[in-house]
Amino acid sequence: MLFQIVSVIGAILILYAYVALQVGRMQSESIWYQVLNLVGGAALLATALANWQWGFIILEGVWTGVSAAGLTRLLRSSVTQGTA
Repeated sequence: MLFQIVSVIGAILILYAYVALQVGRMQSESIWYQVLNLVGGAALLATALANWQWGFIILEGVWTGVSAAGLTRLLRSSVTQGTA
């Protein structure tokens, strides 16, 4: 049951970021967009790992990694520009 709750929360976070991006309420270069994708992807990755679902492990592993890289890039850029 716990994994179902975690996976639903992860999916909601990713979908919220996606919908917000599509309707113009969020930009892909925002820290919040990257955080939502990172946390949502990590939650879904955890549930995929618990069930050894290889397709989802690959998908969510890459999703989480790309989101982490994007967030890192944004945070470094904001520190460099003095806006952190």
